[in-house]
Amino acid sequence: MSSFDGRKKAFENKFALNEALMFKAEARCCKLFGLWLAEKMGLSDEAATSFAGDIISANLEEPGFEDVKRYVSPYIEEKNLNISEEEIDKKLEEFFALAQVQIKTEEG
Repeated sequence: MSSFDGRKKAFENKFALNEALMFKAEARCCKLFGLWLAEKMGLSDEAATSFAGDIISANLEEPGFEDVKRYVSPYIEEKNLNISEEEIDKKLEEFFALAQVQIKTEEG
């Protein structure tokens, strides 16, 4: 194997690892976001965990968090929660950053 082939393989492995970490971080972010929103909705611990799992599943529809926002919107409206789209975006950004740190710490 040439030096170039070795570097190419190393790059491919690093890319695959980064993609796996991002997938885990997105799932963790959705869980954290779901638990936060469940608390705002007044759900019990068991219902909150289930709700967070539903949000993780909803996030698998498309890249990014637009699918999550569409999923939670009816719940926010139903409960008459005063949560703006800007606050949702801010929380998702905050939880995604936290999730990345948590995942890297666990992996390291």
